[in-house]
Amino acid sequence: MTIEEAQKQVDDWISTFGVRYFNELTNMAMLTEEVGEVARIIARRYGEQSEKESDKSKDLGDEMADVLFVLICLANQTGINLQEALQRNLDKKTKRDSTRHLDNEKLK
Repeated sequence: MTIEEAQKQVDDWISTFGVRYFNELTNMAMLTEEVGEVARIIARRYGEQSEKESDKSKDLGDEMADVLFVLICLANQTGINLQEALQRNLDKKTKRDSTRHLDNEKLK
């Protein structure tokens, strides 16, 4: 699925099951919460913190999908075409950083 298709699918889901979008501030708080859940799993599973028994069954992919869902909600609410925005962002990064990482001794 393309990003544009994902935005349409989320919008259809909200219209069918969600009644309406939560306001932007609520969705921003929800996005922060979901990112925190991803951070918790990564810190415990891949970082130095020990993983609690209750965290071992958490699905990182599902938590990342929660982040994406809320981000798409915010994009839909604010009229952002994420596919176009991502392409512009990649173009910007390519122009700005075309040799920066290749020349970084720390990455070799």
